[in-house]
Amino acid sequence: MYPTLNLPAYAVKLKNHSQRTQIFDRIRKKFVALTPEEWVRQHVVNYLIEHKNFPASRIAIESSLKYNQLLRRPDIVYYDNDLKPTLIVECKATDVKISQTTFDQIARYNMPLRVNYLLVTNGIKHFCCRMEYEKEEVIFLKELPDFSQL
Repeated sequence: MYPTLNLPAYAVKLKNHSQRTQIFDRIRKKFVALTPEEWVRQHVVNYLIEHKNFPASRIAIESSLKYNQLLRRPDIVYYDNDLKPTLIVECKATDVKISQTTFDQIARYNMPLRVNYLLVTNGIKHFCCRMEYEKEEVIFLKELPDFSQL
């Protein structure tokens, strides 16, 4: 019924409400509308917590940030011990091709934040990079490092 992703499966909690399917968001601690993008986002959250050992308490979903007087809402932001953003994740539905437009979007989110890691995914293909600001380089990685390696 829902697409198989190139991410670890987990025990998804679904329910129907007002003839719409909802999925439980463990970060926001509530059921939210199940959209194709939300399907990917919840699997990425599970991957970060259960497989990459990121503390759930420092993950924010669609948190607001302002840049050039515009309000932006990155899909996932991870904050370090000092509450400094370290990772931004942009999730797309499985049928959305990851393109330059997607990278431009996450780059706009990153301008005010200047995080160390960016992850773009549609649940099937994942692109992760480490930002080297002093060298003005973007280094693409095979996968996102484990939390302990950040």
